[in-house]
Amino acid sequence: MPRRQFVTFDVANQFFGVPIEIVQEVLLNEKYTPMPLAPDACGGLFNLRGEVIGTVDMQVRFGLPPRSMSGAITNVVVLAGGEPMSLLVDRIGPVAELDDAAFELPPDTLTGPTRAMIVGSYKTEDRLLLVLDVDECVNTARAAV
Repeated sequence: MPRRQFVTFDVANQFFGVPIEIVQEVLLNEKYTPMPLAPDACGGLFNLRGEVIGTVDMQVRFGLPPRSMSGAITNVVVLAGGEPMSLLVDRIGPVAELDDAAFELPPDTLTGPTRAMIVGSYKTEDRLLLVLDVDECVNTARAAV
């Protein structure tokens, strides 16, 4: 049976995952450059080995207040549209390897801004894993409308 791997993480006590093949790396970072006049979901910019990386505050994307940008913040650097972007998350979880046959549509009870960013879910032993549409997550222009 075909299986897929997901990098998992928590945001506001919800369990999310993105396909491992689009994750460039996971890192902690402390220094961000603010982006004046950018949508609230834009957490700032940082330098990753000479490459400027934009960040998306996933709390804001899920309709919550922005996170404090001081101290170490967990970044999941993903490739969206072929370009690296960082998703700011609360904490990283384990890599999950799941059967394709267990994939389900997003739960009907999922509402609000989160709904548009979820492509499906998996029931794991402990929690419901919500699979994110990374291209939709990084679309901060749509979030600002």
